[in-house]
Amino acid sequence: MEIIELKAKAAQIRMDLLRMIHGAKAGHTGGSLSNADILTALYYRVMNLDPARPKWEDRDRFIASKGHAVESLWCILADRGFFPKEELETFSQFGTRLIGHPNNKVPGIEMNTGALGHGLAISVGMALASKRDGRGYRVFCLMGDGEQAEGSVWEAAMAGAHYKLDNLVGIIDRNGLQISGSTEEVMGLDPLDEKWAAFGWNVISIDGNDMEQLVDTLEAAPTVPGKPTLIIANTVKAKGISFAENVPHWHHHVPSDEELARALAELSAVLAGYQQEGQVQ
Repeated sequence: MEIIELKAKAAQIRMDLLRMIHGAKAGHTGGSLSNADILTALYYRVMNLDPARPKWEDRDRFIASKGHAVESLWCILADRGFFPKEELETFSQFGTRLIGHPNNKVPGIEMNTGALGHGLAISVGMALASKRDGRGYRVFCLMGDGEQAEGSVWEAAMAGAHYKLDNLVGIIDRNGLQISGSTEEVMGLDPLDEKWAAFGWNVISIDGNDMEQLVDTLEAAPTVPGKPTLIIANTVKAKGISFAENVPHWHHHVPSDEELARALAELSAVLAGYQQEGQVQ
C-alpha cells in the first residue's frame, strides 16, 4: 500500500475496533487506538506474510507483548483474511477465539501473550532461531511503555544484543499513559533511549502516529549490522478521537452509544479526506 492508502486503512481499523469494543462492552480502547498506525504499517506494507499460509516458515513474525491492546490486531488480521471478518462480532463473548489477549488458536497469532514483560524474550528466541536455521525472516515485537518496568524486558534486551540479533526489531508504544496514570509518575522511564542504547541496541525515536516515519523506519531495519533495533514510537493514547486523546480512563473505557457516534463521525471525516486525497493523486 502507498502512504495515503495506509493512512486511510488505519482510520478504518480504528472505526472497526471501536465498533467491536462497543459491541462486546469490553476492551482496551486507548492503547489499541495508539498502536493502530504501527500495526497498519507492519501488516499492510512492511512484514512478509501470506494469510493463506499462516505457518509459512519464512514469514516475518510479530509478537504483541502489549497483549491487552489486541483489538487493533484482531481487526487487521480479519481484514487481511486470516479469519472471517464476521468473527469480530464474537469478540470477548463466551466460547470465542477472539479473547482479550492474543490467542494462538487464531491463524496469524504466533504466541499467547498478555503477561507483560514476556514478549521480547519470546522474540529473542525466534530471532535467534532464524539466525541459526539460516532463515531470513525478521521478528517484530510491540511493547507498551508501562511494560518497561518489567525486569524480564531488560534481561531479553541484554540477550538480544549479546547474540547480535539484527533481525530483531523492538517497538515501544510510547503513549505516556498506563492503567494507573502517567508512566513517569508510576515508574519513571526517561531517558529511555539512553537506557536501551546502553544495553547495546540501535535506538531510533519517531512519531509513532506518523505513517511516513513508521514506514521509512520499519522498512530500513536492520539499520546497524550486528545490533537489534529499538524503535521508540511516540504516540497519543486514544489517537484519532479528539475527546479521548491523552485521557487516562480511556485505557479500558468502553464508548457509550453517544461517544461511539461522535468518534465514528470524526474518523469518517478523516477517512473521507484521505480517500479524496488519494483520488486526486
